[in-house]
Amino acid sequence: MEILNKLRNLDAYPKVNEDFYSRTLSGGLITIVSSVIMLFLFLSEFRLYLYAATETKLTVDTSRGETLRINFDVTFPHLACSLLSVDAMDISGEQHYDIRHDIIKKRIDNHGNVIESRTDGIGAPKIERPLQRHGGRLDHNETYCGSCYGAEMLDDDCCNSCEEVREAYRKKGWGLTNVDLIDQCKREGFVQKIKEEEGEGCNIHGILEVNKVAGNFHFSPGKGFHQSNIFLQDLLALQAESYNISHKINKISFGEEFPGVVNPLDGVQWTQQALSGTYQYFIKVVPTIYTDIRGRKIQSNQFSVTEHFRGADGYPQTLPGVFFIYDFSPIKVMFTEGNVSLLHFLTNICAIVGGVFTVSGIVDAFVYHGQRAIKKKMEIGKYR
Repeated sequence: MEILNKLRNLDAYPKVNEDFYSRTLSGGLITIVSSVIMLFLFLSEFRLYLYAATETKLTVDTSRGETLRINFDVTFPHLACSLLSVDAMDISGEQHYDIRHDIIKKRIDNHGNVIESRTDGIGAPKIERPLQRHGGRLDHNETYCGSCYGAEMLDDDCCNSCEEVREAYRKKGWGLTNVDLIDQCKREGFVQKIKEEEGEGCNIHGILEVNKVAGNFHFSPGKGFHQSNIFLQDLLALQAESYNISHKINKISFGEEFPGVVNPLDGVQWTQQALSGTYQYFIKVVPTIYTDIRGRKIQSNQFSVTEHFRGADGYPQTLPGVFFIYDFSPIKVMFTEGNVSLLHFLTNICAIVGGVFTVSGIVDAFVYHGQRAIKKKMEIGKYR
């Protein structure tokens, strides 16, 4: 019994006889308001407990030898698909011209409606059957071997399509300005194809796999090549002298999408006002790793961008096109999803209940004693 009495003396919650309770209207209102506040805070905390919280960490990027996947979807309302090409190059010296793998082009009219969708490429298939044409010959297997019109590297080289002639010219560093005289191009209707698409636009989308080093990829009319270390373009003589490179970027991203990513170029539109020029996007790519609640890692990137237009008037060697010049940040961002622990959740719930109860008790005491003081003053004034 002595132990029980000692325990009774440790009671931190002494009980008051109900006869001494004084219930008021203001106390009832304060109780309702504090209960609503407690319920709202409880639901808010419970929602945070159910959903994953994301932790952000910065570290130095030490990755080496990786590749970068670039996803793009760009619309050129005033450039025909037959004129538009994609090139990519980087500071390591790797160069890719007139990229066609994983590239889809859609011909669009002046209202933006799709006329035709096809993988990149133009012209008829290679001609293997014997044909006696100007500039061609029959080899020992009696198959057609088209002339490269002076661009052959070896005597046995053959150019059986217009694209092969253009490629041979590119390797020589020559510009193909005599398309009307090229037998393969006339046979395949290359010139006619370009003329048919005059006045059309083009939507081009696809994927580029490049080295994870600074570089650029660009969209330009004609086929790009290098000559004397200067970037040139095979601008066909039958094309117009100026090119409208107005464009709308439907999507540009580097790597796989992850929750919460914002691509600042999505939906960006630019309309050309000058006669011709080069539009440049300078992109700073920030490597990013996103780890979800299940431990799955998403290797991706975020980026910031600045824009610049260089008109052909002040720079005579300016070639028309849209250039995306990217560089990498040495800092890597790591996002990690994680749930709030149960103990942390219970601690917050206790803090909510205890805090609201204490504050509401203080407010109730202030209101109660204030009402009593006012009532007492009113009674004193009445008797006077």
